[in-house]
Formats: sequence, C-alpha cells, structure tokens
Amino acid sequence: MKHPIFTGSAAAIVTPFHQDGVNLDALGDLLDFQLENGTDAIVVCGTTGEASTMTYQERAEAIAFCARHVGGRVPVIAGTGSNSTENAVTLSREAERRGADGLLVVTPYYNKASQAGLIRHYQTIAASVSLPIILYNVPSRTGVSIAPETYAALAELPNIIGVKEASGNLGNVQRTRALCPSDFFIWSGNDDETVPICALGGKGVISVAANVLPAEMHRLTQLCLQNDFAAAGELQVRLKDFCDAMFCEVNPIPVKTALKLLGWKVGELRSPMCPPSPENLARIKAVLAKYGLPVT
Repeated sequence: MKHPIFTGSAAAIVTPFHQDGVNLDALGDLLDFQLENGTDAIVVCGTTGEASTMTYQERAEAIAFCARHVGGRVPVIAGTGSNSTENAVTLSREAERRGADGLLVVTPYYNKASQAGLIRHYQTIAASVSLPIILYNVPSRTGVSIAPETYAALAELPNIIGVKEASGNLGNVQRTRALCPSDFFIWSGNDDETVPICALGGKGVISVAANVLPAEMHRLTQLCLQNDFAAAGELQVRLKDFCDAMFCEVNPIPVKTALKLLGWKVGELRSPMCPPSPENLARIKAVLAKYGLPVT
C-alpha cells in the first residue's frame, strides 16, 4: 500500500536570484515563512521556481539547501522534469542524492509525446530512483496531457504515487479516480480548484498562492481533509480574487512580483520572463491591499 508523501498545502516555492545565481539566504527566509505558517510540504525547482531557466548546478544547489534547511520538518519535493528522458533521470538521481524526499516530474514539454511515450518516459525515471514520484500534468504549458488510462498504467509502478493535476479538466480527474487504485493520489495543481479536487478524493494542493498566503492555503486544505466542504467552499470563494490575480500573467510573474512588493528579496525574473504590464502591476497591488497585505 502506497502512502501520500504529504496531505494539505505544498508551496511551489519561488527561487530568489541575485547576480551570482540562487540567493540561498533569501530562500532560507522564504522557507522559514512557510514553515511558520503551516505549509505541509515544499516543492522546489518547479514551474514557479523558474527551474527551466536554472542550470543543473543551480537546481542541485537549491534542492540540497532546501533539504538541509527544512531538516525533515516537512517533505521537500524536487522538480526534476525535462523534455529529455535522459536529463530527467540525471536530475532525479541528483535530487535523490541531494536529500529530496520526493520528486515532481512534469510531462516532457515541446516533444508532445504519445501516451505510449509518456509511459516509457516515466517507467525509465521510476526505475532510476527509489524516491516517491508525483506526476505533473499541465498541458497548457507542455502541449501534452496524461490520459486517465495512462495514469492507471503508471499507478502499477511502486514508486509512482500520484499526480499534480493542473489540466483544469475535472471530468478527467473523475475518470482517473474511477480507473486508478485508491493509493494513486491526486493533488490539485490549480489553487482555485483545490476544493473540487479534494471533494473528488484529492489530498490537497501544490500551490502558487501559498507563497504569499501559506496559512490560508493550509487552512483551506485542512477544511477539505476534515470533510468540512461548506466552510472550505466559502474560503475558496474568498480566495478567488487573489488566486486569479496570481495568474493575471504567466506564472511566476505575478507571484514573484507580489513577493517583491511585500519586501521579500526574491530578485529579478529570469528572461524570457519579464515584469508585468502596468495594468497587471496595478491589479497585483490592488489585490494585496484587498487582502490586507502591506506593500513596502
């Protein structure tokens, strides 16, 4: 019987940069903020962490630092996906060596693999490490979606434990739940779908909004896990404007901008990411004010 690596809210943490690479001091401050506010797991080097613009060495350094700094208080899950199976294997092995508790592995982008190709890709990665693996389905960014039938095939592998579902397709989530065993776990990959996915048996969320509102996202998932969906639904609705604002431009532009406005030393976005438009900057400032967050 498999077990979920975490239940609740995992922060898909941003990566602070300075001129020499990853700003580890600032990353430590962000991790402390998350741990002090109830976050249940840390996801490092994911989409929100701008992993696609980081070197292998930077990714390895960030993963190792998070593992050391968190020190087992919550699981540290490393993003190790790549459009190349060989590269994903290398990254996954390195993350295991550097102390990660689990892996988040996105579908290979740009190549648009077939479902058979996805199965082979994940089988190869799973065979290369012993860590639990969470698949990551985000077709809006990768150009390919994992079919429920493919989840069912991959669920047979002992260290593939579930999926971060960011497809926005709740019908497929239902079909996945119907086709897969009970120990293939689903986490929401979209903050504003946390409650409906948890109502379908999900175990929580891998969250962008938690970078700024960790306590609120933790509370939201706890209400779901306690089956208090009336209260969870009310909180989800209250958080909707904030969640929408964090995606007014491509992630992580809005959330990193919000953190910078709040005084966190997150550095600049890496090209080709760029600052938000004046209109969206005003929207981000307005939503921070609405939620009582003081802009410095």
